[in-house]
Amino acid sequence: MVEKRTWVERARVRLENEYVRLTPVQEGDRDGWREQALDPDIWTHFVTRVDDEAGFERFFDSYLAASETGKRTTFTITDLVGGRIAGSMSYGNLSEPDLRLEIGSSWLGRDFRGRGVNHWAKYLLMRHAFEAMDAERVEFKTDVLNERARRGLRAIGATEEGVLRSYNVMPGGRRRDAVYYSVLRAEWPLARTRLEEGPRHR
Repeated sequence: MVEKRTWVERARVRLENEYVRLTPVQEGDRDGWREQALDPDIWTHFVTRVDDEAGFERFFDSYLAASETGKRTTFTITDLVGGRIAGSMSYGNLSEPDLRLEIGSSWLGRDFRGRGVNHWAKYLLMRHAFEAMDAERVEFKTDVLNERARRGLRAIGATEEGVLRSYNVMPGGRRRDAVYYSVLRAEWPLARTRLEEGPRHR
């Protein structure tokens, strides 16, 4: 009898289409991440900040460790048009009994925003979650002030569910209101069709 693989094991995959490649983060990705991450604009609405080399090393080490221990699966995103690392995205809050997971911790270097990289990365992660992991719910959360992220989530067919007030403390001391979005299994066929049409640039 073949033992069923856990969600943590099934989440550690390589995903690819003609635009992007997603691979579980590894030590060899460190320099590619560094090339993109030392840009303060990335971290305006992020729950952590990368302000200097030391901050970057702590940031990368924490995501590498969390991925290796199964707390989350962080993917390095490579833009296949130029062959460069663009940023990262993660599966987190994996709740296998509830068939629920979160796609988040998403960031991209300046050169890769508005080019469809985020769109295709989320498409690949959602497709794997619904079609290979049998998820019933894929959720997202972001800062209520992050209008760019909120527009992007609406564009991929996610439904806004509500705001959790004073959800967490941001690096500058502000208490963030977090807004939740989700896509359910029954909604995935329509969302997939919309995603496969390609990004809608605004």
